[in-house]
Amino acid sequence: MNYLLEVQAEERRLLEVKNLKKYFPVKAGVLRKTVAHVKAVDGVSFHINEGETLGLVGESGCGKSTTGHTILRLLEATGGEVIFDGKDVLSLNRREMREIRKEMQIIFQDPYASLNPRMTVGEIIAEPLIIHKLVKNKEERREKVAWLLDSVGLTADHMSRFPHEFSGGQRQRIGIARALAVNPRLIIADEPVSALDVSIQAQVINLLQDLQKKFSLTYLFIAHDLSVVKHISDRIGVMYLGKIVELADKDELFNNPLHPYTKALLSAIPVPDPEHKKERIILKGDVPNPVNPPKGCPFHPRCPSAKDICKQVVPELKDYGNGHFASCHLLEE
Repeated sequence: MNYLLEVQAEERRLLEVKNLKKYFPVKAGVLRKTVAHVKAVDGVSFHINEGETLGLVGESGCGKSTTGHTILRLLEATGGEVIFDGKDVLSLNRREMREIRKEMQIIFQDPYASLNPRMTVGEIIAEPLIIHKLVKNKEERREKVAWLLDSVGLTADHMSRFPHEFSGGQRQRIGIARALAVNPRLIIADEPVSALDVSIQAQVINLLQDLQKKFSLTYLFIAHDLSVVKHISDRIGVMYLGKIVELADKDELFNNPLHPYTKALLSAIPVPDPEHKKERIILKGDVPNPVNPPKGCPFHPRCPSAKDICKQVVPELKDYGNGHFASCHLLEE
């Protein structure tokens, strides 16, 4: 009975995203009329179980960061649903949204731009504690900030320093401490290591994994480096031109990729063994303009195996077994 309860707890959905859309208007002319839309996120659906890490990967401009920001309502969605712990985030009013923000936090990509240069580290980490009234007095606030700094590998001595006095890796640790300050349940990590040196990347990834175990955190981990995503994620979603084209368990995705775009991404990962050579798949052309996406499958202009149906009909994201989803007409043959 206990085992069944554990399995049910593991599979409890904390976040469910349904048909999420975010279109940015393109304005032109003297009157600034809307003449088109950039479809940055175009019908994205996925879920994240409590305690799980879902990796979201794709080329720059595919809409993965916009997806994360729209879930948190840092950008307002054009359509769809975001269900967090049974609540529809997109329908909450300002007061309700402020309450739920304590449970949903973000770690930004650029540790240089995401910290206020005029505030000390102590003030930066204490700000969410003050806003959400989580501490009673200055002494308690100082103790909490010192504890948070210690949790991310820094010390209380760093409280009085300013962001410019720290390295990139240390600044990202400060950003992580700020996100942890309000005891969140979900953290959206928006390319948190892409601006860091490779040696520092591993330290930050290991820190995020340790914190996940310590505080029972759930992550949406956004990145463009598949090897980094494989290291930290339980499942991986692959995005292309505002859509998820494949979604699977990380081992299943790496061992048995179904979508031609995923195969091309995986072929670009360097192999340390010189005797183990693999075929490099070179995609032709560039990513299409999201203002005027191609008809049918968005990937067909670059797909080496595209057929006539690919140019006419948008493929559905279907389950091909073991929770392995992909959207490709070639799989239906």
